[in-house]
Amino acid sequence: MKFVAPNKLENDKVVLKLLDPGDFDILYQVAKDPLIWEQHPNKDRWKEDVFRSFFDAALESKAAYLILDKTTGECIGSTRYYGLNEVEKSIFVGFTFYARAYWGAGINPLVKEMMFDFAFNFVDKIYLHVGAENYRSQKAVERLGASKVAEKMVSYVNEPERMNFEYILEKSTWLRAKR
Repeated sequence: MKFVAPNKLENDKVVLKLLDPGDFDILYQVAKDPLIWEQHPNKDRWKEDVFRSFFDAALESKAAYLILDKTTGECIGSTRYYGLNEVEKSIFVGFTFYARAYWGAGINPLVKEMMFDFAFNFVDKIYLHVGAENYRSQKAVERLGASKVAEKMVSYVNEPERMNFEYILEKSTWLRAKR
């Protein structure tokens, strides 16, 4: 069975809808807040030209999502799958960001749970890259049960290479935690 990102994932709080070219403006309304990127390795991603490169790479992945508030329909961020390794049976989940109004609201675990549950139908390992200075995201990833396995320079499409921590979440760990 080959991994293909579904067109939509949803729960009672959020909807993940595959990104399309017409979504730039709605997503940039969230991304243009400089404070979102304060701890991120690419701190100037709030600038429109820098965000355009990020958005274009997201479209090319064919596995990037708008995150929508299910109640209001408001765009609250984005996330994606990337880096599928069929031999290792692994995939990355990341490039996730949320509007600050949703920080601390329990949205990230709900989004990641949907993504992980779907991906673990196809893979045995999920990796996540988190910026070395992104303490907020490091804590969030660790709360999901992922373990830090490496520190490495990561190349971003059309952006400079940056130091990241690499985390792994094994399917068996995820399934045990869900019991």
